[in-house]
Amino acid sequence: MYHIKLLTIYIMSFLYIFIGIKHFISPHFFTAIVPPCILLKKQVVFISGFIEVMMGVLLLFKKTRTIAGWGIILLLIGVFPANIYLYLSDVPRDIINISKEQALFRIPFQLPLIIIAYWHSLESNSRKFSIICTLLFIPTIIYFSTL
Repeated sequence: MYHIKLLTIYIMSFLYIFIGIKHFISPHFFTAIVPPCILLKKQVVFISGFIEVMMGVLLLFKKTRTIAGWGIILLLIGVFPANIYLYLSDVPRDIINISKEQALFRIPFQLPLIIIAYWHSLESNSRKFSIICTLLFIPTIIYFSTL
């Protein structure tokens, strides 16, 4: 199970780094889903992108993996309101060209991402938990690849 977990760590690290960089390359995509109550949208997008890249890099190294896992969990909780806003408002959905159903479909994926980040933060864990996380990882990575 260790090698499977390590593979998922490398894949998620790459994805967090890649998506974090996209915050800088295509900030309009991300600013579109920032709820209107948040000021300085572009700055928030850049900060969250930087944190995402940083956590993705820290996830690669055993010494910093626990910090990265918890940082990713906090980041996922922090950006959760953007997913709710995306579902509730036509404006961001029109800008990024997704349906209300697609926006709704995104919301539950936050939970497996949080569970996987927690799994990655642990130095050791039960085989049963690793199997559950591996099974959660498969549909999550398929979902991620469709973004």
